[in-house]
Amino acid sequence: MNDPVRDPRLDSAKTLTAVVYALQAAAFFFGITYIIAIIISYVKLDDVKGTWLESHFRWQIRTFWFSLLWGAIGALTFILIIGWFILAADCIWVIYRIVKGWLRLNEGKEMVPQ
Repeated sequence: MNDPVRDPRLDSAKTLTAVVYALQAAAFFFGITYIIAIIISYVKLDDVKGTWLESHFRWQIRTFWFSLLWGAIGALTFILIIGWFILAADCIWVIYRIVKGWLRLNEGKEMVPQ
């Protein structure tokens, strides 16, 4: 955001938001980082209530839960061909959400609910 008065609390929260996006991305290589990311998002959500960063934390939380849901559905149907497509679509969707969120964070913009 182009705020002439910088709030150090928001600078710290913005950095933490970027760390959560990085942890989500790292989950493609080290799955445990996805759990760490969701814990951080929930623990720090109250700290960013009412700020533009709240939308990013909510975006990250929704990304986790919906990816977990579709991942579970894909895993349950893995034996069927459809499971492969569900898992592939889930991965692509998570990558999209991480990239879009990270880009909007760097631009200082809120996430619009989708």
